[in-house]
Amino acid sequence: MKQKRKTAIVTGASSGIGRSTALLMAEKGIAVTLCSRNMEELEKTAGLIKDSGGEALAAAADLSDDSEAAGVFDTHLNAFGSLHILVNAAGIIGNGTVRDTPAAEWDTMMNINLRSVFLMMQHAIPHLEKTRGSIVNVSSVTGTRAFPGIAAYCVSKAGVDQLTRCAALELAEKGIRVNSVNPGVVRTNLHRNGGMNRESYQAFLEHSRSTHPLGRVGEPEEVAQSILFLATEVSSWITGATLAVDGGRAQTCAR
Repeated sequence: MKQKRKTAIVTGASSGIGRSTALLMAEKGIAVTLCSRNMEELEKTAGLIKDSGGEALAAAADLSDDSEAAGVFDTHLNAFGSLHILVNAAGIIGNGTVRDTPAAEWDTMMNINLRSVFLMMQHAIPHLEKTRGSIVNVSSVTGTRAFPGIAAYCVSKAGVDQLTRCAALELAEKGIRVNSVNPGVVRTNLHRNGGMNRESYQAFLEHSRSTHPLGRVGEPEEVAQSILFLATEVSSWITGATLAVDGGRAQTCAR
């Protein structure tokens, strides 16, 4: 799957699934623009890629802001000249029920998890038309199944899934494929950043061994492999898919 001078924009690339995806794509010869709000971590990841002989640049931005999202594409095209792949992996999680989630927290979740995906896709389309490229959105098992206590997160990911399907139909005639991956619990900093302390997070990971039929949580590198599959020609007849990468979690009842 070694790629020759293909290019990608990967959001959420400062950590977790986004970072693992960027590293894997660079390993396969894809030139990568790394995006998130954390420039320090982006530069660390870009440095790892360059030290290994790959091509990467860091572009810090608030991707829920239209002008900043557009700026990422300007930066990428100025450096690499074309775009073949967009991976939307940026996201946050937070607790809250339908009854008690403050409207401001709801808006923040939708802006980061859904609006940014929409904006990045809009800006990518004219460039992906030229290369007959692909988009992979990182959703969640919560996009297809309901879970209590994280209402805004569930709704934002369900929105990502429906956006994926709508875009897949609309862009098929342009030769652009659009798919999503829907991970279960993956060992990243997502939940810690969402407010879990170290002890609670370790207990959550231990509990998750029983809620995932394969008996363990996932690793970001495993999701990255699925993203690479959907992003490249080996999946050339797949579009509009929501691929469960979840150890069987979506097949179970709530517990």
